[in-house]
Amino acid sequence: MEFKDYYKILGVDRAADQKAISAAYRKLARQYHPDVNKAAGAEEKFKEMNEAYQVLGDADRRARYDQMFDAYQHGGMDWQQTFGQGAAQTPGGWTVTFGGEGLEDLLGGLGFSDFFKQFFGAEAGAARTGGRAGVDELLRGQGRRPGAESAIAVSLEEAYAGARKSFAVQLNGTTRRFDVAIPKGVRSGQRIRLTGAVDGDDLYLRVQVQPHPHFERRDDDIFIEVPVTASEAVLGATIEVPTLDGKVEMTIPPGTQNGQTFRLRAQGMPRPGGGRGDQLVRVKVVVPAKPTPKEKQLFEELAKVRKENPRAHLGCK
Repeated sequence: MEFKDYYKILGVDRAADQKAISAAYRKLARQYHPDVNKAAGAEEKFKEMNEAYQVLGDADRRARYDQMFDAYQHGGMDWQQTFGQGAAQTPGGWTVTFGGEGLEDLLGGLGFSDFFKQFFGAEAGAARTGGRAGVDELLRGQGRRPGAESAIAVSLEEAYAGARKSFAVQLNGTTRRFDVAIPKGVRSGQRIRLTGAVDGDDLYLRVQVQPHPHFERRDDDIFIEVPVTASEAVLGATIEVPTLDGKVEMTIPPGTQNGQTFRLRAQGMPRPGGGRGDQLVRVKVVVPAKPTPKEKQLFEELAKVRKENPRAHLGCK
């Protein structure tokens, strides 16, 4: 099956935020709306960009699509088999199943491609507003997402390992308490849906992964800076490195330079499709701020033995 590049269809970069995606969609909707553009091919273009927005304009679907995009681009897994199930697993860990009569008719009537039907068909109910009425509502600035929404803060460790959290939400002047499962690998901006939690309406929890004092998340990879001594960098060494799964040993070769980065495979965040990202370890060479007399003597002897000018390529002495 042909992979749909929804970013290309909307003419936006993968790093575009929701504001930029909505702006691009509105521009195209005004240009290709069948009520105003009667040119040949305009309606097909309208359906295509509307389908793209149904995915990229929703945080949950976009997160799932990005995982598919990465798998499609980089290989390493069968993206069609991994993501093309009869039920769509949302990033929040809630499964929306379908199988009712008329599903294909519904999706076909709204102009959705086979790609959308296979990978996002389980969310067809949410896509019912994707026809002309849905576009008109968006252009008029009307909302289309029912239910309440709140934020939930999780630590990087909770996002890594998964967790169960209890939290309170203020709704209509009343404090309500809920229990929610935090799925492994969840990212900031993704939403967890608690179906029917607020008087029959859905409650959406937008996840905010809190900064960590040592680790930095970069997509599914984890970055950390680790200090080493000058002698370890010069002679090479086996050092302990912290990971979110505990400490591991890493060997740095002789002649390691300050700022050099090493990769620890499969020590990063879990991926919904299976596997894990990597951990990137950047070495920071530290020298004694207050060397002892003996250390100072040894460095002076080293300076006499090794005559080199690391600034020579800059034309400096």
